[in-house]
Amino acid sequence: MPRKPVTWDGTDFQGQPFRFDSGLTWDGFVSAPDTKMPQLRVLLGFGDLADHEVVELADNVRLNLYTHSYWTGLAGATPPNPPPLTAPTLQTATEEFSDAISAADTGGPMATAAKDLKREALIGLLRQLALYVQQNHGNVLENLLASGFDAVSLNRAQTVLETPVIRKIDQEVSGQLILRLAKAITNALCYRARHAEIVNGVPGPWVDDGIFRNSRRMIIPNLTRGKEYTFQVAAVGGLNGLSDWGTGGPEICK
Repeated sequence: MPRKPVTWDGTDFQGQPFRFDSGLTWDGFVSAPDTKMPQLRVLLGFGDLADHEVVELADNVRLNLYTHSYWTGLAGATPPNPPPLTAPTLQTATEEFSDAISAADTGGPMATAAKDLKREALIGLLRQLALYVQQNHGNVLENLLASGFDAVSLNRAQTVLETPVIRKIDQEVSGQLILRLAKAITNALCYRARHAEIVNGVPGPWVDDGIFRNSRRMIIPNLTRGKEYTFQVAAVGGLNGLSDWGTGGPEICK
């Protein structure tokens, strides 16, 4: 269709001729707005995780990144695009850190310092893998999550988060308890937990237990057998940055 000048002839509110000859042309199509897909990002902040959460994340990445068809396909492509380190390397670093955690529980300052060094080494490996995933997930959420890492939430709604409800407190290993929420909190980025020992029926000072990503399995370590504890969990994010604290317990650690 040939292009024609856009004109409009009529009269203004005074009845005078009104003409608009712009010289503009229109080809019959309306341009769609330039909308870009939001860029998916790997959730970082490993330094804020509790020790046991770093171990859980490393195990999750090892069991997914090196076995899922999308990521193994990249590694087997021509030319190959493998992760920057192997699964055995990640497993060795994870096991060394896990052993260091156990040693620090009964050791002194030297054991704690050794544990911290192993922690930083493992977090360094996770950051390398997170960068690899960020560069290769193709902006497909399924691919990102298949690596074992989490994605930064694209939901930017600033609402007041619900108060978490601690549904159950379990024990699998002596000296630690596991908190389980009734449900995950919508729009929560993660959860923060804390505990207090109950002495003569009164809670003592609150002790921070760090950040957790799994609403149904928050492992609280380093508790004393025979002592009674109360717990609180808050959701992180939302309009206020932190929800109200939800309380659970008391519970005796065995």
